[in-house]
Amino acid sequence: MKSVLIVDDAAFMRLSLKNVLEKNGFNIVGEAENGLVGVKKYKELNPDIVTLDITMPEMDGLTALKEIMKIDKTANIIIVSAMGQEWYVREAIACGAKSFIVKPFSNDHVIKVFEKVSE
Repeated sequence: MKSVLIVDDAAFMRLSLKNVLEKNGFNIVGEAENGLVGVKKYKELNPDIVTLDITMPEMDGLTALKEIMKIDKTANIIIVSAMGQEWYVREAIACGAKSFIVKPFSNDHVIKVFEKVSE
């Protein structure tokens, strides 16, 4: 069972992702409300997969991605971003993100992305 850290400033988004992933066999080992906490929890929990929102207070997802990649160049990071943030998504992929999910998302798409990243 793959372990997942969910990083998003919106509690309802963390809950939505958590529900979809747990129903499909993923283990949510932690949640963070911003990139700063997300990087700290990555160090503590060493999850198999991390989801990162782009726009968050304290530290945005792109900065958190770069910090996590410094810690672990093989980190499996999935960007979860709203429509209209294509530049950030391209930048995130260039910085090492494995995939992305656009909000609002369909549950089927989330699982497809997670299964692909889990391979």
